[in-house]
Amino acid sequence: MEFETIKLDITDQVATITLNKPDRLNACSLDMADELFTALDLLEDARALIITGEGRAFCAGADLQASNNSAVTGGKASFMALNKSYNPLMLKLSKLQIPTITAVNGPAAGVGCSIALASDFAIAGKAAYFLQAFVNIGLVPDGGASWMLPRLIGKARATEMMLLGEKIPGEKAADWGLVYKCVDNDALMDEAGALARRLADGPTVALGVMRQNIAKALDTDYSTALFTEAEGQRIAGDSKDAREGAIAFLQKRKAEFKGE
Repeated sequence: MEFETIKLDITDQVATITLNKPDRLNACSLDMADELFTALDLLEDARALIITGEGRAFCAGADLQASNNSAVTGGKASFMALNKSYNPLMLKLSKLQIPTITAVNGPAAGVGCSIALASDFAIAGKAAYFLQAFVNIGLVPDGGASWMLPRLIGKARATEMMLLGEKIPGEKAADWGLVYKCVDNDALMDEAGALARRLADGPTVALGVMRQNIAKALDTDYSTALFTEAEGQRIAGDSKDAREGAIAFLQKRKAEFKGE
């Protein structure tokens, strides 16, 4: 499928989605949000996903100058745009059954910040920064930021990001635990690719259950989390990879997982 605002590549069971409007710093228009949503249904046999940006930015936020900008400005119109395009995208990202990596190659602002942090592993280049700029234009964080940030870095730092609207450089984001790690810009895609390869070679069913269990555990009590783990173990335990893992353990060799 041909896209106008993104690129999708699947090679050796690793999918890479590249936000591809570098002249707009990959600002996320409604069209881009909708294309991202569609692309997540086209991952075929991919067992890991990388999301990155073309050029010098990851994503500069919502594209307020897109041809359909009336859909993303004004209170009622913003409400509709979030519920029609941006929020469904964020939910779909959260429910993927394969591990996800974001290679944050530059600014990640607004909804772009939310997309960058929605992965299992956010890797920032040293040129990257994370910005909740809404306060600077009299708006409030969206894209799940008010849920996501306190859980990643605690209430105090989340409040700092949202109420002060200041840039958090990649190295500081790593120190805070906002991202997995910060690396040299030239090493970013190699780091992301190596991690994606490691995850794609893993037990895909179990990894998918793990990412769902982590998300659920943030909003449940201990006894419910225990039951959720048991249910996840039932699903993973019936997979071919679990059988291969058990056999490999008994044979004292490295398991060869097929993602089944």
